[in-house]
Amino acid sequence: MPKSTESRAAKWGERMIEVKVRFWTDGIAEGKGRIKPKHAWTSGVIRMERNEPHSITPDYPHPFNSLMEIPGVIEKVLMQHGIALHPSSKMGKYIEG
Repeated sequence: MPKSTESRAAKWGERMIEVKVRFWTDGIAEGKGRIKPKHAWTSGVIRMERNEPHSITPDYPHPFNSLMEIPGVIEKVLMQHGIALHPSSKMGKYIEG
């Protein structure tokens, strides 16, 4: 778990932590450098987005090979960047503490 840090000011748009999910699209359409709009594979990469106020500098992207792997890879990316998550009020219904 990351160490507790002091709070700091952040502008609107910089207050959220963003994880980007990208899906591969190559090799679906025929012809080099072509895509089939709105079509993608069920695999790709997940990475953090840069956020200066949160001191987040993106590291290398983590691949996933199926949609079922996405939650685990997101968890890995968050941990790699030292992100501490706090349970929401809905999660409080089934998490004790």
